Amino acid sequence: MVLFIIAIICALVTIGCFICSVADSDNRETLVGIGIFALILTFGLGIGSCIKAVPTGHTGIVTTFGKVEDYTYEAGVHFDAPWKKIVKMDNRTQKEQIELSCFSSDIQETRVVYTVNFQIDKANAQLIYKTVGKDYFNKIVQPKVLESVKGVFARYNAESLVEKRGVLSTEIQDILSEAVAPFAIQIVGTSIEDIDFTDTFTDAVEQKQVAEQNKLKAQTEQEQAIIEANAAAEKKRIEAEAEAQANIIAAQADAEVAKIGADAAEYQGIKDAAIMRNLGEMLNKYPSLVDYYRVTGWDGQLPETYMGSGDVLFELTN
Repeated sequence: MVLFIIAIICALVTIGCFICSVADSDNRETLVGIGIFALILTFGLGIGSCIKAVPTGHTGIVTTFGKVEDYTYEAGVHFDAPWKKIVKMDNRTQKEQIELSCFSSDIQETRVVYTVNFQIDKANAQLIYKTVGKDYFNKIVQPKVLESVKGVFARYNAESLVEKRGVLSTEIQDILSEAVAPFAIQIVGTSIEDIDFTDTFTDAVEQKQVAEQNKLKAQTEQEQAIIEANAAAEKKRIEAEAEAQANIIAAQADAEVAKIGADAAEYQGIKDAAIMRNLGEMLNKYPSLVDYYRVTGWDGQLPETYMGSGDVLFELTN
């Protein structure tokens, strides 16, 4: 717009020079030269005022004397009427970090560092500029972030805020996305960078954790002792059963050995009796058999003594 105003001034200078050159013949050439230069400058400035440049990553909002037009320009060079102004809106993903204080459901004060990534809807960039302006972060995004974070944190107690950090981030992002959507702003991503409580609460949590760890350790040691005692008792039971079983087996083996020995003795007695019985039967059946064995078994030597009648012992000499 400034170039266009300068171009108009140059055009007026051109017209004035040509008019003056007609009336002032002495300075005609000088006035004509100035007029020609002003004319060239007018055309240059006029064309330059029609060139509209939009940098990469931005959307051009077209306004006519402050009125927002229904169309926008993408990044690049464009030609439009010199009285139209281009407002550049950043459509890239932007990142902002917000620090705030909020309270949990059990009234514990919490300091939160929250990061939000957002961008505008390029197709509706003129709507954002028309309804909010270029400072849409401070006017829309930041207040909605504060509202969403505080609302979600108030649903949980202090301990749950630490344990459910991922759930909190998801809930906040969902609420925040819905809150800024009517303003053509998109939430790309969010994260809870830090959650900090008061020193008193932090000390209490640490003491509770230490107590729980000690309790868990005691329970573990007790369970280990019970397991070891059960294992020792089981071992003794198994050893006793094994010893008893071994005694039973040994007793059964001794009984079997004794039975076998008795059976063997009985068998030998039966065998000897049978032999004696057979021998007696043979002697009764063959009385001369004794004489036969005595004669066949004689070694040819006569006895030196002989028992006579009346128990008189005679000594025989050759």
